[in-house]
Amino acid sequence: MWTDTHCHLDAPEFDADRDDVMARARAAGVMQIVVPAVEAANFDAVRALAHRHGAAYALGIHPIATGRAAEGHLALLREALQAQRNDPRLVAVGEIGLDHFLPGLARDRQAHFYVAQLKLAREFDLPVILHVRRSADSLLKQLRLTPVPGGIAHAFNGSEQQALAFVALGFKLGFGGAMTFERALQIRRLAKVLPLDAIVLETDAPDIPPHWLYKTAAERAAGHTARNEPAELPRMAEVLAALRGLPLAELAAGTGANARVALPKLAKLTTLGQIDTLPSAA
Repeated sequence: MWTDTHCHLDAPEFDADRDDVMARARAAGVMQIVVPAVEAANFDAVRALAHRHGAAYALGIHPIATGRAAEGHLALLREALQAQRNDPRLVAVGEIGLDHFLPGLARDRQAHFYVAQLKLAREFDLPVILHVRRSADSLLKQLRLTPVPGGIAHAFNGSEQQALAFVALGFKLGFGGAMTFERALQIRRLAKVLPLDAIVLETDAPDIPPHWLYKTAAERAAGHTARNEPAELPRMAEVLAALRGLPLAELAAGTGANARVALPKLAKLTTLGQIDTLPSAA
């Protein structure tokens, strides 16, 4: 039984076959996924999808979306967190964070939204799902100033020192498709040497496809796509198990338990597709 701690199920890439995607996930043994929002415009969509499919969700404003976000969107986030605070499927504030890789993103604006959302996570006693791209030290600095109830450093690709710093602050580290590439030496080394209780699994679907779905630039130019989806998670887990020399069942149990530590409300959720026993928040 697997938990995909990061899947953008609301993405338009899934519009044509979303129900089939979820059916394949269940058939592959992925029994829970977390669907993070990226901006105020998709708060309602991720919540509705989580309830429809028996998944979990998070609400937040992604750093890449801060360029088009308004100050009032923070107020909308607070209102949504307040309105859904008793919703058992709302498990985190996210996806939030900092992106110091993409050009054209104002760092001061990103930082403003990041800090404001950390404060909301504290107010509502929720963990956070962090976007970490060449920004680990800046994220850590603010987490020390504005502590939150832990969470997940999504698609982690920093140093071992940075990884352990996140762990010391109560975070788990997300590993997925990037780990499957043999040339991703640093990510694969971390996946091998970090304590097992520091690791959770994720797909970031439809993004970060594993190597067996990767398309070359020429293939992409010819119109071929490489959509990732939650059903790929068990095969990614096989890569991690091989790197660590662990039985697959032990890895499934460990990473699933880690997800429930990082996002405690997951522990009370049913599995995908079983949605009748949990009430929706008013």
